[in-house]
Amino acid sequence: MTPADTPTDDAFDEVSEDESDLPPEDPVPDQTPESVKRGVAVIKAHWKHAPNTPGVYRMIDAAGEVLYVGKAKNVRKRVASYTRLAGHVNRIARMISQTASMVFISVETETEALLLEANLIKQLKPRFNVLMRDDKSFPYILIARDHASPQITKHRGARGRKGEYFGPFASVWAVNRALNALQRAFLLRSCTDSFFENRTRPCLLYQIKRCAGPCTGEISHEDYDVLAQEACDFLSGKSTAVREALARDMTDAAERLEFERAARLRDRISALSAIQGAQGVNPRSVEEADVFATHKDAGRFCIEAFFFRAFQNWGNRSYFPRADASLTESEVLGPFLAQFYGEHPSARLVLLSHEIEDGEVLGDFLSARLKKRVEVYAPKRGEKRELVEAAQNNARQTLGRKLAEDASQARLLIALGQALGMEKTPRRVEIYDNSHTGGSQAIGAFVVAGPSGFMKAHYRTFNIKNEELTPGDDYGMMREVLARRFARMAKEPEKDVDPEAFPAKPDLLLIDGGRGQFDAARGAMIDSRVEGVTVASVAKGRDREAGRETIFVDGKEPFRLPPHDPALYFIQRLRDEAHRFAIGTHRARRKKEFTKNPLDEIAGVGPSRKRALLLAFGTAKAVSGAALSDLEKVPGVNKATAKLVYEHFQRGE
Repeated sequence: MTPADTPTDDAFDEVSEDESDLPPEDPVPDQTPESVKRGVAVIKAHWKHAPNTPGVYRMIDAAGEVLYVGKAKNVRKRVASYTRLAGHVNRIARMISQTASMVFISVETETEALLLEANLIKQLKPRFNVLMRDDKSFPYILIARDHASPQITKHRGARGRKGEYFGPFASVWAVNRALNALQRAFLLRSCTDSFFENRTRPCLLYQIKRCAGPCTGEISHEDYDVLAQEACDFLSGKSTAVREALARDMTDAAERLEFERAARLRDRISALSAIQGAQGVNPRSVEEADVFATHKDAGRFCIEAFFFRAFQNWGNRSYFPRADASLTESEVLGPFLAQFYGEHPSARLVLLSHEIEDGEVLGDFLSARLKKRVEVYAPKRGEKRELVEAAQNNARQTLGRKLAEDASQARLLIALGQALGMEKTPRRVEIYDNSHTGGSQAIGAFVVAGPSGFMKAHYRTFNIKNEELTPGDDYGMMREVLARRFARMAKEPEKDVDPEAFPAKPDLLLIDGGRGQFDAARGAMIDSRVEGVTVASVAKGRDREAGRETIFVDGKEPFRLPPHDPALYFIQRLRDEAHRFAIGTHRARRKKEFTKNPLDEIAGVGPSRKRALLLAFGTAKAVSGAALSDLEKVPGVNKATAKLVYEHFQRGE
C-alpha cells in the first residue's frame, strides 16, 4: 500500500520525468468551479505516487470518508484521466471536487484488482460507486454424507458438512418446494442425526410416503444408498436417465404383479414430473447458466438474475443497486457482477443483457475459482438470447412495479407529514413497540419505513436490561429503549452524506401507545439532547377499534384522523408492522429460552460432544446425574471434558 502525501502549495515546483503521462492541459473554462480546480490539484499531486501496475485506488474526502473505489490495469493512467478540468459528467465532477487525498494499492494482475475492488466497495460503501444492496447468501439443497444414511436438507452459509451441494436457489420458497417434491420422489430422510438415532418406530413422514424409514430398518442401507445416488443424479442433470430407470422398474413390478411396488414407483415418477413442471421456463440446450439482465427507467436500475441448473430453472431474484442516474446499463452491470461473485459461486456460463468492460477479466477470475472454464458474454441469437430476453422482460416489469410502489409510498409519506403538522416530508420513520410475557423475556423493537417502503435491513431489537424495572412496566421499557437509541444517535457524527442516500437519523418517531408512552419518549429525547426529530404516539381506540385511534404530537392537542384518511391507513400499517416484528422477536427469544439445554451453558462442550453425551445418556437430566466414571466412557468425550461436565453439575447442586 502506498498512501500519498497531502499536497502542498509547492507540489508542482519540480516537474517529474513522468509528467508526460498526464493528458495535455485543457484551457481553464471560465465556469469551472473552484472546488473542481482544488480537487484536480489534489489528484495531480497524488498522481506522482500512483503505480504503473494493476491496482486499486481510493478517493477520500476531507472528513476521511471514502468517496470512490476504482481499479485499473494501469493505475497511473487511470488517475491521470481525472486531472482534466473540463469534460466530466456531473457525477465525476462532484467526486473530483470533494477529493482531498488518495490511496493506492498495487496488485499482480487485473483479476486481483477486480476482486479487491469488489471487497472494498462492499466494506466501505462509497457513495459514488455502484453498490449492490442485497448480498444475502443463497439457499442450497444438501445431501449430507456424514452419516450412514444420507440426509437431504436446506443449507445456507459456509459449506462445512460433507456431502453434495446443489444450487443456488433464488429463494427459500423455491428450496422448500423442491425439497417437498424430492422427498416424495426419492424418500430421503430430512430429520436430524439425533432424532434419527433415537427412533424406535417410523415417524409420520414414513407413513405418508415421504421417507423410506432407514432409522428403523424399513429399508436396507444398500437400497437407501441407491435412493440417495438417484437424487444426486437427478439434481446433477441426469433427470431423463433417472425417470427412465424408474419407469422400467415400474413396468417390471407390474409384470410381476407387484402392484403396490408399482404404485409407489408411479408416485415417485409423478413427483419428479411435478418438480420439472413447476420450474417455469426450462432451457433445452443450456444445462447450467446464470443469466443477468438490467433495465433502466427514471434514473433507477433493476438487475434480474435467473439461475439454471441441470436444465431446470431454479428461480430468480431482483436487485436494485444504488447507482448514479448518469450511468448506463453496462456501467452498472459490470461492478454489480464483481460484487455479486465476490460472495457467490458461478455457473460455467454467465449470460448478460449488455456487454461489460471487464467481461474477460471477470471470466478469468471465475474460471480460476471454479477450476473450470467460465464464459461471460452477451449472446446475440438462439436459446441463450431467449433466456436473456426473458430476464430482461422480468427486469422491466419489476422496475415498473417498484417505481409505482415508491411513488405511492412517497405520497403516503407526504400525507403523514401533513397530518402530523411536520414542516417537511419525513424520509425516515421509526416505529417502536415492546413485547413481553408477564414481564419476562421483555424486548423492545423498532421498524423503519422510508421512500422505498419498509427497510428491513434497518430493523433493530433491544433486550430490556434494567433489572430495577417492575415486570410489565411498558413506560419504563419504552424509556430504556429510546434512551439507548438516542444515546447511539448522539454519538454518531454528522456527515456530509449524499442527499439521495437513505438517512441514518429519523425524521419521525412513531410510538405504539397513548399519553404515557408519548411522555416517556419525550422525556428520553430531552435527557439525550436529541433535536430535529418529531415524536408522535398512536393510542388504540375504544375496544381497540381500528379507525378511532388518538394521535399525540408535541405542540398539538390530541386528535383523530377521519376514518378513511389515507394517512390513518398508513399509520395503522406502520404500527402493525412494528407489532408483528416485536411479537415475532419475543416469541423467538421465548422459544429459545424454553428449548435451552443445560449442556449449552458449559464452556468447552461443543455440538459434537453435546450430541455424544445425549446419545449416551438420552437426556440432559441423565447427564447431570451421571458419575464421573460413566462420563469418561462416552465415545468422543475425553477425561478433561468429562471432568468439566461433572464439576459443572456438581456446582449447580
